Amino acid sequence: MAHDHDHDHDHGGHTHIDFAEMLPLLEQEAELFTPLYAQAAGWLKELRTDPELIVDAGSGPGVISCLLADTFPTARVVAVDGAGPLLEAAGARAGRLGLGDRFSTLEAELGDGLGDLEYPADLLWASRSLHHVGDQRGALAGFADRLAPGGTLALLEGGLPSRYLPRVVGVGRPGLQARLDAVQEEWFARMRAGLPGAVAEDVEDWPALLTAVGLRHTGTRTFLLDLPAPVSDEARAFVATSLRHRRDGLAEGLDADDLATLDRLLDPDDKVSVHHRPDVFVLTALTVHVGVKP
Repeated sequence: MAHDHDHDHDHGGHTHIDFAEMLPLLEQEAELFTPLYAQAAGWLKELRTDPELIVDAGSGPGVISCLLADTFPTARVVAVDGAGPLLEAAGARAGRLGLGDRFSTLEAELGDGLGDLEYPADLLWASRSLHHVGDQRGALAGFADRLAPGGTLALLEGGLPSRYLPRVVGVGRPGLQARLDAVQEEWFARMRAGLPGAVAEDVEDWPALLTAVGLRHTGTRTFLLDLPAPVSDEARAFVATSLRHRRDGLAEGLDADDLATLDRLLDPDDKVSVHHRPDVFVLTALTVHVGVKP
């Protein structure tokens, strides 16, 4: 299954990730992807209509946490993340949106069983965060332990790599994004192997892993974000930021021709760049797996 990392966890050719440094990109992406997350939240509302406590495990800057609070207007929401600056942004966002009276944050690492979370969760959401824990099965077991009886775990992992450009862009070799994906997958494997307590799964079968930690797999759905050309200024800015992170982070794995192509695509003064070209689009698909605690 492809790993989509357009929240671009790749810096300087190494695998250490400074999530606080990535705050602008994380917010930019989550805001642009909100229609997709809203579809997923609507599906969860059909499955689980009355959660009292929602936990967003690996919340980042809280864009999805606030969306969940809006979708479930009687629920309390706790945003959990290991990066304090991201939680500060999440709390500020909740305050701006008038959600502060039922929104709180908790700084904790996901591999530690969500730290000092006081209450069992009725809905636990984990979006592209579990794969940053060395022992994914162990972390899932910790999530399951934090669920109330009948509680729901919604795990967003996998999907399809994002696409922003046609296969032939008029400069360099065709198929640039496919080659970027291949280098990204190699980086992802190194990142996973270097995590503390890393455990390599034979198969990333998320429904089977949910079952293995005692949950009942109740559904899997994939949600599409389709922003066709011509895109909005916000989408165009996101594409430029995302490609810049990939160019900088994956440079050691790219050949000179692809680096030169990326430089032209990112040069605001170049008419073939993503800043000007009319064929830029955003197309991605993300998959959510749901398990329920008996």
